[in-house]
Formats: sequence, C-alpha cells, structure tokens
Amino acid sequence: MTVETYTPNKTTTLETPVKILEDSPVQKTNGTRIGFVSLGCPKNLVDSERILTQLRTEGYDVVPTYNDSDLVIVNTCGFIDSAVQESLDTIGEALAENGKVIVTGCLGIKEDEIREVHPNVLAITGPHAYEEVVNQVHEHLPKPEHNPYLNLVPDIGIKLTPRHYAYLKISEGCNHRCTFCIIPSMRGDLDSRPVGDVLGEAQRLVKAGVKELLVISQDTSAYGVDVKHKTDFWEGMPIKTHMQQLCEELAKQGVWIRLHYVYPYPHVDKIIPLMAEGKILPYLDIPFQHANKRILKLMKRPGSSDRVLERIAKWRETCPELVIRSTFIVGFPGETEEEFEELLDFLEDAQLDRVGCFKYSPVEGATANALPDHVSDEVMEDRLQRFMAVQAKISSDKLQARIGQEYLILVDEVNDLGIVGRSYMDAPEVDGKVYMSDDFDAEPGDLIWAQIIHADEHDVWGVRVED
Repeated sequence: MTVETYTPNKTTTLETPVKILEDSPVQKTNGTRIGFVSLGCPKNLVDSERILTQLRTEGYDVVPTYNDSDLVIVNTCGFIDSAVQESLDTIGEALAENGKVIVTGCLGIKEDEIREVHPNVLAITGPHAYEEVVNQVHEHLPKPEHNPYLNLVPDIGIKLTPRHYAYLKISEGCNHRCTFCIIPSMRGDLDSRPVGDVLGEAQRLVKAGVKELLVISQDTSAYGVDVKHKTDFWEGMPIKTHMQQLCEELAKQGVWIRLHYVYPYPHVDKIIPLMAEGKILPYLDIPFQHANKRILKLMKRPGSSDRVLERIAKWRETCPELVIRSTFIVGFPGETEEEFEELLDFLEDAQLDRVGCFKYSPVEGATANALPDHVSDEVMEDRLQRFMAVQAKISSDKLQARIGQEYLILVDEVNDLGIVGRSYMDAPEVDGKVYMSDDFDAEPGDLIWAQIIHADEHDVWGVRVED
C-alpha cells in the first residue's frame, strides 16, 4: 500500500507453516513440539528467527498448529495501544487453544499488565531475551535427545521470510527519546552489532539464495555511534562500524540492498552516490513524522521542513531515481489546524513516493501523554483522511509517470493470475506490487525485466521484456 494506517504484522507458524519447514522435515519426538506466533515489526521477526533457530538446533520441533504443540511461544508487540491489544488477544487465543504459553517481546516488560489479563501464562520475558526464552522452554519442555547430524539447521538459521529475501538487523535499541515512543524503555539504548558479524550473516544469506537484504534497526543511521565507530575486521580487512562502510561492503554481495529506518543525519548524504552508482537500491525509508517545527520540537525530533526539502532536492539531483518512503503522525497533542495544513503543504512540496500515516496514540509510558491540548479522535480521523487523500493523489501521479518505463522485477510469487513481484521501489509488506498477468514462466526469487503498462495509486502492472 502507498498510504496505510497501522495494522499489526502477525507472522505465525500456527495454522500457516513456516516455509523453511517444508525443506527441513520434522523429526517426531515426544513432548518437544513448539508453536510460535510472531507479532509486530521486522525487528521483532528477526528476534523470532533467532529463538526458533536455537530451539531447532537443540532438537525441538516447530509445528504449524496449536493442537500439535506441546507449548506455544508468543513474541509480542507493545508499540501502540492497538498493538498491545493484538498481543493480549493472541495470548488469549493461544491459552484457549493450547493452554501452555510463554510470552516474550516488547510487551513482556509489562508483566503485571499481561498477568492481570492472562494470569496462567507460564513465563514472561522482555524483548531480545533469547537466552531467557530458551531457558523457560527448557524448564517446561526438557531438551530432547536428538542427533544433530540427522536434523541439521541451515547456516542461515530458521527464517520466517520467503527464501529470496531476508531482514538483516544491524543493531538493537535507540538513543533517541521521542516523546511519543517507548522503544528505548523496551529495548534499551543503541547496541550495534560488530560489522564483521553483520557482513558474515549477509554472506551466508546470499550463499543460501537470498536476492534482497533489508537492512533494519531502530535507527540505521546511528549504526556504530555507541562504539565510536570502532574498527572491526571482515575477511582480514579493517572496516569501521559505520553506516557508510557497511553499505559499501554489503554492495559487494551482488544482491539488492534496501535501507529501512534511516534518520537524515548528514552522513546519509554520502549514501546517495552509492545509490546513483547502482551499488545499493535507490530507496530510503525515513520516518519524518511531521513537518511543523513546533510539533517536531514537542516530539523531540530533529529537523525542519525547509531543511528537509533542501536535502531531498539535493538527493534527487544526485540520484533522480531515488524513492523515499516515510511515516507521519497526525493529531499529536497540541497540533493545530494550521500546523496540520503545514504538514499537507509539506507533502505537496516533498512529493514522497510511499507514505504511512498514524493517528497519535497515547502509549502508556510515553512522555507526550502529559502534553496539554490532546486532539479529539474525531479531529484526528478527519485529518488522517485528508492526509491520505493528498498522498494518494501524489502516489497515483508518480506511478502513472512510470508507465512505459522498464524495471527489473524481483518475483515474490506466481499464482493463478500470473507473476507477482516488486521493483526497487517496493519493500515487501509495506509498499506496492508489480503484477504481470497471464505470465507464469518464473519462480520466486527470479529477476526479470518488465515494462509498466498500467498503474493505480498503489500498484503497477507490467509485461515481460527481454533483458
């Protein structure tokens, strides 16, 4: 979708088997079967993959239904109220269907809140508490006896994404203290992974057939700030723990590299030439959140609309094919009609390609809750709809301009209607699709050239052309 409101992203091994299990037959054991539900953002998905990988390494089976599970793990999201409710509902569903449930993830820091609703959960841990989760599993389902040589786990571990793309998490936590956000209280301050570890994981993923690496963290631009960009080593070569050096090395893997959650720090300017040279995808996911200077100050967010527009203009001058995705909040406490209209003006001036919009949600623990002059839900809904209408027209016009152009398409699936894929403009799950009707000669992960022949405000349609 080009413009969207928040919808929790549930990835589950329950009722819908994880793709990798089809290629790793389950070795049946007695009382060691795990069901797993992963909620929330891609960062949470990576945490789920790590937990599942450890459990599978120890010989536990991961099964696709509640009834077949001896225990269910729910990895929760607690970012905003709707995500909290989704998590609580999912825990309740797992308890009703199975009865033995371990809870982990961001909502896990609010143990009292969870136990007030669901007192019978077996254990609760916080986010990226991999060892604690596995230890809790050991307590309730003792380690199985197994031969690791008969039930191998791939070098890349268990993945919950399709085989041809994967999320590459480069850090945990965040040093920002945005007043609407409680992520630092959930996940802590910035904790960057060693650059050699990140590049090693990337190389293993590419060798396993991954065609697109989606770089994620809470603040990708800040990578390495916590360790003062110290030098690490990769294949005997010194490399700084820094966003630019990381991108330069990832570009050598020969696959699509897509950057998410990028703050517009000055050094981001140095990434744009890499995009213009075709080394990484000309795609930036930057959460601007608002345009009005006063509101940004209340949010404790950097920047102003004038400076942002200047940066965007310079980026596009360097890399005309650059696609920018962003998210915004409407109805932040104290937001006036004039300040909201300034945001609409910014949309018109910035001409962003992909945009998501949230109504402000008073998340428990967020300091913005104490601000005066909260905006009514009716006004927020009106502003959301007006925002979406403006952006929908922008998105539609930009996609119409793509008609007649040729793009390399990464195939995601082939269904009864034909090929469904994405261009460099489209991140999985959050952006649009490229549809190639009545063309079935492809497999997921293939890269093919297509000419765009039709577009609406979200998606485009194309026909194959010779490369």
